[in-house]
Amino acid sequence: MLYSLTRPASLIALVALITGCASSSLTLPTEWHPYQAPPLLAPGPPDRLSQSHPLDARAGYLVDHHYPANVSNSRVRFLVLHFTSDDNAAAFRALQGPNVSVHYLITRSPERRGDTPIVLQMVPESRRAWHAGVSAWQGRTHLNDSSIGIEIVNEGPREGTLNGWAPYSVDQINAVIALARDISRRYGLDPTAIVGHSDIAPTRKVDPGPAFPWYRLYRAGIGAWPNPEDVDHFRARFEREPPSLAQFLGALSAYGYAVSPTDRLTDQARAATRAFQMHFRPADYSGEPDTQTAAILWALLERYRPEALPR
Repeated sequence: MLYSLTRPASLIALVALITGCASSSLTLPTEWHPYQAPPLLAPGPPDRLSQSHPLDARAGYLVDHHYPANVSNSRVRFLVLHFTSDDNAAAFRALQGPNVSVHYLITRSPERRGDTPIVLQMVPESRRAWHAGVSAWQGRTHLNDSSIGIEIVNEGPREGTLNGWAPYSVDQINAVIALARDISRRYGLDPTAIVGHSDIAPTRKVDPGPAFPWYRLYRAGIGAWPNPEDVDHFRARFEREPPSLAQFLGALSAYGYAVSPTDRLTDQARAATRAFQMHFRPADYSGEPDTQTAAILWALLERYRPEALPR
């Protein structure tokens, strides 16, 4: 068990407020009118634009899409995976509201069209779904605002199974892989941005649970996983001199979990440790920090967030 480090210095983003007030740097034609787009934004006579472009007809007005701004970004920064704890019918009813919703639902045995699995889209990706709840990851909170959610029909903890958790079917995981790969590619998600509900809400949630095959997703190009040689390197190092609890929790925070680097294993810290273990060491998720857990964590930081690696 690990029981010296203050929290790693966080990177502070400095935001510069730019005011465009140097009118001498831009000379507009004398015929330019303030209610028309200036020539730098819309070359050509503004009163002729609508005659040369196809327009989007809406209720009472027309929209010209041919002059987009160059500065914008996507609201989607994370992909969150869940299990439903229900069967198909109960999950479908619950996810239609009014309390929860999700972008995609993968049924217990996804139907197929030919060789291609069918997933159910319940909320457009451009809109918020109520799947994450009170949550935090990598310094962001309220992840409904910045994530896409995938629910997988699975009972979760279940008596009578080999390890106490209901298994996922091969067809389900194949559908998850296809969907997650597409979402990750379209939004350019970092591997560490593909997480479970338990990662972003460890004191409340355990899904998708230790039966979820994160390593298989990684082998398919989805999500994060440590290099085995790095794990071996850090394990040998920590067997000689283990990190303190505060160092361990600082590293857990640097990876993304909402924990504070203290010298006491709080309920929040234990829950975050358990979530990390369910994700990366599902055979043992006691919530107790140990040498192997620390080695996996340091190896992940070495691979994906080297600037945050405790030295």
